Amino acid sequence: MKKMNLMWGLGLFSLCLFASCSSSKKTEDKKLTERAHEDIKRDYTVIDSNAEVRPGWIQDAEIWAKNNEKDLDQFRYFSFETEPKVSREIACNLAQTNSRADIAAEIATFIEKKLGTSIEGQGALDENNPHVKALKEFTENTLAEKVQGFVRGASVVKSYWEKRAYKEDLGAKQDYSAYTCAVLVRFENKRLAKAIDQAAEQVIKNTDDAATKENVKKALNNVDDDFIKARRGEI
Repeated sequence: MKKMNLMWGLGLFSLCLFASCSSSKKTEDKKLTERAHEDIKRDYTVIDSNAEVRPGWIQDAEIWAKNNEKDLDQFRYFSFETEPKVSREIACNLAQTNSRADIAAEIATFIEKKLGTSIEGQGALDENNPHVKALKEFTENTLAEKVQGFVRGASVVKSYWEKRAYKEDLGAKQDYSAYTCAVLVRFENKRLAKAIDQAAEQVIKNTDDAATKENVKKALNNVDDDFIKARRGEI
């Protein structure tokens, strides 16, 4: 499972997550490159896989979906890849299991970014307010876990695995073999919007102070639409 540090108010981090800090181009202008394994310089060599090239959707599922003319009016696409594991079965089981948690973490991070932007701006939310501090702790420590329960109906549509031989002379700490597995997940837009709205409702629900609650509602207004725009690279 990817571990994501949900840091309050760091808009740049969240922007990198959704819109790629390495380029100022919008999502629709980007191209993915699918490369043969021997063209990728790593501390390992790929000695087996279920495809001749590493799929572009692992790099960016949203761009891949657009380039391949998928129905983005109805679905959004996500990808997740495991760390190296001792067996292919373990790696691919983890990839399928953890993909939902990865989507939940992405939603939670975006919501925290929205709240952080409100705090950093001319201030609906006061970071010195004890109610806001409690809310911050909730979004940092609890929200992603709760959001997992809202991610229903996401389905794996593609998978890719590879067996790697890590070599000390290529930079690895020692020689060993391991498997990684990646999955491409399709999530219906209506279900995604509902999951985001439910996540926002959890944040609002955990705000005790009435005035702060209203300000949180304003900060998270249209958060589902903004999430989609961010993944497209539009904001």
